[in-house]
Amino acid sequence: METPEFPDIILFAIPVFVLTMLIELFVTTREQLKHVKGYEAKDAFSSITMGLGNVFLGFLSKALVLLAFFWIYNNFRVFTIPVTWWSFILIFFADDITYYWNHRIAHQCRLFWASHVVHHSSQYYNLSTALRQTWSGGFYTFIFWLWMPLVGFHPAMIMFQMSVSLLYQYWIHTETINKLPKWFEAIMNTPSHHRVHHGSNPLYLDRNHAGILIIWDKFFGTFQPELDDEKVVYGLVKNINTYNPVKIAFIEWVNMFKDAFSGKKSLTSRLLYFIKPPGWRHDGTGKVSDDLREEWIKTRDNN
Repeated sequence: METPEFPDIILFAIPVFVLTMLIELFVTTREQLKHVKGYEAKDAFSSITMGLGNVFLGFLSKALVLLAFFWIYNNFRVFTIPVTWWSFILIFFADDITYYWNHRIAHQCRLFWASHVVHHSSQYYNLSTALRQTWSGGFYTFIFWLWMPLVGFHPAMIMFQMSVSLLYQYWIHTETINKLPKWFEAIMNTPSHHRVHHGSNPLYLDRNHAGILIIWDKFFGTFQPELDDEKVVYGLVKNINTYNPVKIAFIEWVNMFKDAFSGKKSLTSRLLYFIKPPGWRHDGTGKVSDDLREEWIKTRDNN
């Protein structure tokens, strides 16, 4: 079978990223938008550096991913799905629900959080934040997509759709867009929905994991609308407070291994540090996002 060729739309989009960040920077400095946090030079530089590192390492990780996809596709596929108009509709939904579960598990399993935390480490929310991407995740998070070549989607088609999803998510990283028409907010992931996802507020933790469609969060019970009386506080529950790209990329890996292998604890407890959610402690002293949310709700109800 002839291998279909698709353009690397992420590389083609780089000039658009630069132009739109400059436009957003101009808009956020206007008088009527002083309430928007906007840009901080060191933070934006860190985010852009993380993005460039992700693109560079992507040449290696994508080779690994394609090798795995082609191995499954050529040896184990159950069907052969042709590259045609209706298969693009199928792969759109297949990729989007896969992204949802990958993203949700990345917030619930520390092994995957170790790479995904990079994207949440900024205390600012603007288009440069969208570029703050992992340097390690590309080498192992692709396992969530392995079912797609198995059922017969061509690897090149899968990679292209993954890029489409990533490109869509770029524009929703902004405070300059408030709410869009109700029908759009009801179906699609939007800046409002994704601001919630980047919030460290207990009410907003681990919510709105959508890629392109917000319907999965509504169906699986992880949707939370942005509330006017609960302004989003961006960043982590415990911020890392560094602009060093290397620290941003690997600090959670270091912390995870320290928690797992330091001190006296059982083998089971050590393994659970890789599986349990961020904040979990083997001695019961830790608090995960559900604990923080419950405490916040009780405090609110008692006031």
